[in-house]
Amino acid sequence: MMPTKKPPLPDLSDLLSQPAATPTVPLAEQRCGLLAIAGKPNVGKSTLLNALVGQKISITSRKAQTTRHRITGIRTLGASQFVFVDTPGFQTVHNTALNRSLNKTVLGALGEVDLVLFVVEAGSFTLADAKVLSLLKPEIPALLIANKLDTVHRRAEIAPWLKSMQERHPFAEFVPMSAKNAKDVERLFGICEKYLPQQPWMYAEDELTDRSEKFLASETVREKLFRFTGDELPYTSTVVIDKFEEEIGRNQSRLVKIAATIVVEREGHKAMIIGERGERLKRIGTEARQELEKLMGCKVFIELWVKVRSGWADDETRLRSFGYE
Repeated sequence: MMPTKKPPLPDLSDLLSQPAATPTVPLAEQRCGLLAIAGKPNVGKSTLLNALVGQKISITSRKAQTTRHRITGIRTLGASQFVFVDTPGFQTVHNTALNRSLNKTVLGALGEVDLVLFVVEAGSFTLADAKVLSLLKPEIPALLIANKLDTVHRRAEIAPWLKSMQERHPFAEFVPMSAKNAKDVERLFGICEKYLPQQPWMYAEDELTDRSEKFLASETVREKLFRFTGDELPYTSTVVIDKFEEEIGRNQSRLVKIAATIVVEREGHKAMIIGERGERLKRIGTEARQELEKLMGCKVFIELWVKVRSGWADDETRLRSFGYE
């Protein structure tokens, strides 16, 4: 018998706009819990969240400090609803208002969940890892997620490393995996399920995230910004959505018009982003538009500007105006 293909994931725009459907599982049988994904910057937390949800909702980049907000991803399988919280990497390098805001988000998330997924690179443990590990509360069960297992060439080295990790914290279980391996992700669901309390679901069965399309638009532009500037651009850059309007096109199709401002701290950074004859800024906009069209299932028109706002990352009033807690 030929295996049937899984139906494609619905457009995120539909999931965000539709009313909640009637649950297919009786309330008495439902399980639901909050699971925090925690770890140092750039350890693969957002990649893991996207894999668990089954669709990209959190931006990824090789650049540290990519995630700056608490992003919730939702996946409902059978009678169980997993509510994953992707946290920013805990910041220890720069004591700015921005970093204090990010760390506050991490601490808030770790104190109110049913399970913590502590993500670390398999076979590695740094001072940055230790700082995050020290934040975990002993009364909340934690799984040691040894991510990027595919990069470990000598598996025999994992055993002594694992023993040292168990001495650092009483982890409930050890999960070696790669977030890019579908079988590993499926196995992780089975492990996490037994930690979910028996209680009604928090969200509709088909919801994927609690974040708005406007928020996802700003994050997508910021991801492309980091990808096309690499290490040239300091982390103190952000994206503010100035306009997010929906229209009905000529063929009765949905059209979203977005105007966004990329905020940097220096004139040199502005020139770097714009590039020669505006080519780099144009490429950032094109890549962001293409991804948003795929994500939202509609035509997108996007306009980007670059402005200099010196010292914004250490200005609490401006941080709040830019959407940081």
